[in-house]
Amino acid sequence: MKKLLSLIAIAAFGLTTAFAQTPATATPAKAKTVVKKEVKTTTAPVKAGAKQEAKKVETKTTTTAAKVKADGTPDMRFKENKAKAVTKVAGPTKKDGTADMRYKANKAAAKKN
Repeated sequence: MKKLLSLIAIAAFGLTTAFAQTPATATPAKAKTVVKKEVKTTTAPVKAGAKQEAKKVETKTTTTAAKVKADGTPDMRFKENKAKAVTKVAGPTKKDGTADMRYKANKAAAKKN
């Protein structure tokens, strides 16, 4: 009985280690972003017996890189990425904007690509 239980335990351990997932080793290239911060502080002169006013801090962050997802493909939620993806269709289109493949002009354009 002990031998049977030990064999089952060894088999279960072997199966769990054989089918375990390995972590991904390759990391996708990320777009470089340029961040500029501007900090402005203003202080009022301090008078005797007066309370000191809090400092006003303004920060501005701007990015100059294209908006991409973590895997490097363009993020289609943004307007500038959608404009790049629009392609011209040779013939008539359907309501959703894709080529209507019932027409000869669209079939010929599809064969070229």
